[in-house]
Amino acid sequence: MIAVAFTRKNRKGGSWVNWAGNQRCVPQEILRPNGRPELQEQVAAATAAGRKVAVPGSGHSFTSAAVGEEVMIDVSQLSGVIESDLATGLVKVGGGTVLADLNRELDRLGLAMENLGDIDSQTIAGAISTGTHGTGAASPNLPAQVAAIDLVTADGELHELDGSGDPDLLRAARIAFGSLGVISAVTLQTVPAFNLHRADIPVPLDEVLADFHDLAAANDHFEFFVFPYTRTALTLRRNRTDRPPAPRSGFDRFLGDVVIENGLGDLALRALGRVPTVIPRVARFSTRFMSQSEQIDVSHRCFANYRTIRFNEMEYALPREAGPEALARVLDLIREEKMPLAMPIECRVVPADDSLIGPVSGRDSTYIAVHQHATLEWQPYFREIERIFDSYGGRPHWGKHHFQTSETLAPRYPEWDRFAGVRDRLDPNRTFTNRYVEAVLGD
Repeated sequence: MIAVAFTRKNRKGGSWVNWAGNQRCVPQEILRPNGRPELQEQVAAATAAGRKVAVPGSGHSFTSAAVGEEVMIDVSQLSGVIESDLATGLVKVGGGTVLADLNRELDRLGLAMENLGDIDSQTIAGAISTGTHGTGAASPNLPAQVAAIDLVTADGELHELDGSGDPDLLRAARIAFGSLGVISAVTLQTVPAFNLHRADIPVPLDEVLADFHDLAAANDHFEFFVFPYTRTALTLRRNRTDRPPAPRSGFDRFLGDVVIENGLGDLALRALGRVPTVIPRVARFSTRFMSQSEQIDVSHRCFANYRTIRFNEMEYALPREAGPEALARVLDLIREEKMPLAMPIECRVVPADDSLIGPVSGRDSTYIAVHQHATLEWQPYFREIERIFDSYGGRPHWGKHHFQTSETLAPRYPEWDRFAGVRDRLDPNRTFTNRYVEAVLGD
C-alpha cells in the first residue's frame, strides 16, 4: 500500500508526507470536500483569500509538485464510478479514485484500461496529471485514454473539457501536474476486459539492445530491467490472449513478491549501501537467480506489481530510436564512475500522444528509469546520468526527479507556449502554484 500521511483529520493544520518520504510539508489547512459543490466552494474561498492551493493525490510523485504550504485539498472522497456506457466504453469516475479500485470496478463492468503502469496506488487524477504510462509500442499512456475532464478552476467554476470547442483545453489538462485546477472527475475511454499472458525471460543484454525495436514491435507490452554492472536483462513480455487465467498461486505471490523481492530485497539494499564496493559483485551474482516464469491473468493484475521498497527515481522519455544507445551509455557511466547504484534500470516504450507538455507529446519514445534506495544518496548520480538524457533532448517524467527549469524545458516541447496560454486563461492569478510549478513553468 502507498503510505501517504495526513496526520490529522481536522481542517486546520496537520502534516503531509509523500510515498517515498522525500517530500514533506505542514500546510496551513487541509480540506476534504465531500463532493464537487463543496470542492468548488473551497477552491473559490481559497482564491478569494489569496491563498495557494495544491492537490496531493496519493502522494506517489517524487517531485514537490504536490507540496502545498497554504491549502491542500484531499479529493479522496470524490471517487468511484459516476456513470458508464458499455456500448461506447466511456466511463466517468471521480478524480480521487485509486487505480486499484478503478480496475476492480471496471472488471465488474466487463471493461478495462487499454494500458496501465506497474503501480496501481495512484489516484486517476494524479496518474494522468504527471503523465503516468505503461509500456507498448502502440499502447497509449494513461492521459491518452482520457476522453474528458471535469476541472474546477481558481474561481470555483466547473469546466467540462471534452475536446469540443477549444481542444487545447483538454490537451493541456491531461498533463498539467495540478497547475490548471482541481480535477474532480475523469471520463476514460476503456476497452472490453482482456487477459494477458506475461512471460518473464532472462536474455543477454547485448541481444536485447540489438533486437530492442523488434521486441517492442512483436509484443503488445514489452519492457526490460537490467542491474548496473551486469550483462543480463530480465525481459517482460505481455500479450493479449484468449486462454483462460492461470495466475500465480497466493503462496507464490507472497513468497516471491512480499518475502523475497520486497522484504529480503529491502534488507539487501540497505546492507549494500553500507558497503558500496561490493555492489558490482553482488549484482553479477544476483543475475544467476533470474529465471523464466509465466502467468495468464486479467490485464490489470498482469500490469501491476507489488512494491513496498521505498526508493527515489528519475525517468526520462527519449526519442524511440535513441533508447538502446542511451541505455548503454548510462550503464557505461555507472560502471566507469563506480556509482553505488544497486537497483535495476527499467526500459519501456510508449507511443506519442497529443498532450501539450507531456513527455511523449508528438514523439514515439523510449523511457529509461534509474532508481536508488530511499536511504541512500541519489542526487549526484542522477545529475550525471541526466546529462546523457539531455543530449537526446530528453523530457522528464513530471512525477519523478529531474533538475530542469522552465528555461531548459521550453525548447523541448513544440507546444510549450500554447500550454502557457491555456494556463494564463485558466489560472491567471496563479492559485495553483508552488516552488516546483514556478521552477518548471515559470511565473
